Amino acid sequence: MRETGKLDYIEMTAGAGRIDSVKAFYARAFSWSFTDYGPSYAAFSEGLDGGFDDSAEAARKPPLPVLYSAELEATAQAVEEAGGTIVKPIFTFPGGRRFHFTDPAGNELAVWSDK
Repeated sequence: MRETGKLDYIEMTAGAGRIDSVKAFYARAFSWSFTDYGPSYAAFSEGLDGGFDDSAEAARKPPLPVLYSAELEATAQAVEEAGGTIVKPIFTFPGGRRFHFTDPAGNELAVWSDK
């Protein structure tokens, strides 16, 4: 159920003319499905929570979508096989482990695991 004031949606760029390659990447790496709204917009519904990072490093960066994985190494491999680029290999942080990658459009995302 949607509620006023609750974070409800995130939009990322697909890069001009690259929507098909971005959709193919997320479908292959994470099994996402899409609803097309015209030739230049595709929506997904894959769950969303959030947090704020008050570090100096984060202040210079755009928002970071973070996905979950029960099998972090397998997901990192799937990202690379689907055409993504690992930009921060798996590392530990308080609460678990994660890695960062860029998709074919250059968006940076992270994948974390509590395992």
